[in-house]
Amino acid sequence: MPHDVSPHSEPVLVSLSVPPAARRGLVTGLVRAVSERTDLPVLDLAADDAEVAAFLARIAHADTGFVARTDSGDRALAVVAATAAALCGEDIRAALAMPDIEFLRGLSAPAEDAVRDVLTAIETGEPDAVGSGLSVLEAGR
Repeated sequence: MPHDVSPHSEPVLVSLSVPPAARRGLVTGLVRAVSERTDLPVLDLAADDAEVAAFLARIAHADTGFVARTDSGDRALAVVAATAAALCGEDIRAALAMPDIEFLRGLSAPAEDAVRDVLTAIETGEPDAVGSGLSVLEAGR
């Protein structure tokens, strides 16, 4: 019995790779309501920049992350920038004073994950204000 194979047939390539996980990003799921209890260190962003910078310099290379608390969108943006600066060995106080939005928008997925592993949440009683302050990180994406 002859085998019915066309001499012009070519193999079909099938990808067996696992699809990439959804990108978490810097902002998605970062803001939450204030919790009475957390197992992580809490940073009150009402502290002055010197205290915040000292905290971030310590925590950036520790085995744990932290939770920031603020009702200010500007301060929330500043702590994201300062956390990235701490991880990169950059000037934390400068990042607090003037967050580099373009730098933050350009972070690779692994870099975003590194920031989010350290800054696990921003707790607030004003989620709209904090979300608005962080929205500049999602613009243009």
